[in-house]
Amino acid sequence: SAMLAGCRRALPAALGRALRGQAVGPGGRAVSTSWYPVGAAFDVKQQQQLRGSAAGRETGLFGVPELSCPEGFQEAQDKALQESEQLVRKACSTPPGPETVMIFDQLSDALCRVADLADFVKIAHPDFAFREAAEEACRNIGTVVEKLNTDVELCQSLRRLLADEVVMSSLDPETRRVAELFMFDFEISGIHLDEEKRKKAVNLNVRILDLCNEFLTGTHLPNKIDKHVLPEHIRYNFTAEGNYLQVAGLHADCPDDLVREAAYKIFLYPNAEQLTRLEELLASRNSLAQLVGYDTFAHRALQGTMAKNPETVTQFLEKLSDQLSKRTQKDFEMMTKMKMKLNPQNSKLMPWDHPYYSGVLRAERYNIDPGLYCPFFSLGACMEGLNSLFSRLLGICLYAEQTQRGEIWSEDVRKLAVVHETEGLLGYIYCDFFQRPDKPHQDCHFTVRGGRLRENGEYQLPVVVLMLSLPHSTRGAPTLLSPGMMENLFHEMGHAMHSMLGRTRYQHVTGTRCPTDFAEVPSILMEYFANDYRVVNQFARHYKTGQPLPKNMVSRLCESKKVCAAADMQLQVFYAALDQIYHGKHPLKMSTTEILKETQEKVYGLPYVPNTAWQLRFSHLVGYGAKYYSYLMSRAVASMVWKQCFAQDPFDRAMGERYRREMLAHGGGKEPILMVQGMLQKSPSVEDFVDALVSDLDQDFETFIMDS
Repeated sequence: SAMLAGCRRALPAALGRALRGQAVGPGGRAVSTSWYPVGAAFDVKQQQQLRGSAAGRETGLFGVPELSCPEGFQEAQDKALQESEQLVRKACSTPPGPETVMIFDQLSDALCRVADLADFVKIAHPDFAFREAAEEACRNIGTVVEKLNTDVELCQSLRRLLADEVVMSSLDPETRRVAELFMFDFEISGIHLDEEKRKKAVNLNVRILDLCNEFLTGTHLPNKIDKHVLPEHIRYNFTAEGNYLQVAGLHADCPDDLVREAAYKIFLYPNAEQLTRLEELLASRNSLAQLVGYDTFAHRALQGTMAKNPETVTQFLEKLSDQLSKRTQKDFEMMTKMKMKLNPQNSKLMPWDHPYYSGVLRAERYNIDPGLYCPFFSLGACMEGLNSLFSRLLGICLYAEQTQRGEIWSEDVRKLAVVHETEGLLGYIYCDFFQRPDKPHQDCHFTVRGGRLRENGEYQLPVVVLMLSLPHSTRGAPTLLSPGMMENLFHEMGHAMHSMLGRTRYQHVTGTRCPTDFAEVPSILMEYFANDYRVVNQFARHYKTGQPLPKNMVSRLCESKKVCAAADMQLQVFYAALDQIYHGKHPLKMSTTEILKETQEKVYGLPYVPNTAWQLRFSHLVGYGAKYYSYLMSRAVASMVWKQCFAQDPFDRAMGERYRREMLAHGGGKEPILMVQGMLQKSPSVEDFVDALVSDLDQDFETFIMDS
């Protein structure tokens, strides 16, 4: 939807009210009496001090006074709608000029401030009343947005600007791009169509939203089976419900081949309602795309991305698949040998074997027991490690700040101030890191409020939430992270830094509000830092003895990730190819299940299992429709940036500044491929992307010799 497209473009999102900057001390550094070293905020001994500090003035969530109770959502929403009505009138009466773009951005900001906040609260707040009020606010703002999307007069004010060549040529590139993005969002809603077709577009948009929600719910629902169908000795693996067993997932890590096979066949057994939903969703997306002037939904979804069009994506996936095929075959052969060794009666490699046997091979070859690593990765140490890295690379420090009563939704949430050595306070990160009942088990970054230049010349500071599911500290030990959790923390912090440093004039393109295939670059790049011994050695210390993590343990960990990595990547290529076909030319030449079978056997290589329909569990079809390839393309760019700019010295300040200037600073306000060119100082081809991904699979000779 046009006004919210900025909020929703890249990542799940959420709001916060303007949190005023601190006083600025000597050298421009922001100073505050309530700041603590970041490691201490996550250190058992210090937590009490911060927890006890939420005293003083009562406020609401994220410092928004209205949100001290669930009813406040109605008030916040009413304020936003009042403000938006005034802005619509202003936009329609303003002559074409840069002010038009600014008014549109204010309008987007007024709606996003509530919609984004509500988006976060509706899934994360422990209090049901808050979640329900947030859900209601999302729906109401959504309805208003649908109306604005079809407001012809509002659209005309933007069209007048875009048609005025003299004014357009006088605008700076960012303002021009934002104006074009707003118009693109309008056109997606069918504003340029006659009234009848426009109504059809609105109805399709509403239907698609409903189908997305229904399909998403269906992807997680367990399947039931009569317990007598399964051999008695494996029934205990599944939840019993009377005479039935519930199968709620693939049990991919279970050592018993029979359990994995049963789970695969039962969990992926086709559900007729879900199948109808998927078919209607794909057909509706295609109808909408064609109605507003695109050949396919993929053509519509890929406009403005790094890839630009489905043809480039297909070329990228085919070339990558060709480069991977020999390595993937080798990986499958290794897994087959391992299966023969452990299960001689049935050694044919099946889709339910891949995740399990690749894990067995990894463990056997490199002995990577997470329990050996956790003591070196206490949460406080990891946060200090991030702080030290950002300080050396970007001149940025993280400080824990005391919160006011009512500002946070759970007492273990920590608020971090992000402070630059000369520019002062850049924004806030709320860290919602710990497990709690009813909290979704997903690691994600939410934009709570976008940064923008306000009319009075002040900068509206960005506010984000990082959500993880870490274990709580115990009496004897701080929170200890497995290597995977540590890497996820770095990944999500990459998104947060993008939000803090994407200091654009317009909130519509702030931070991570950029095309999906570019949005993951900063976060994946952080994974390369998390796997580099020079970086890890700065912070990984045993929480009891202070002993540093031995170098060979880091090397072994990095090399273990390359075991069966080609097959893992090939699986991702298969998912991305399937997504492209589903969103390509319609009517589809076969059923979605027949397409799955054909694509699986051609692209992935392991046999399709009759009476299964994996696509009905493919939840990414909702948020990443026609864009599942983005993760692979972002990884390719991150790999190139790492090798060319940081592999030699991960603390190179000049490179850090170039990275900020060329890639982070623009948010979505500049074409993504131009940002990549600025960083790499060349224009990468599809072949370059493929080579970057494939070269990451090569074993490091030094580690190999050392371990032999």
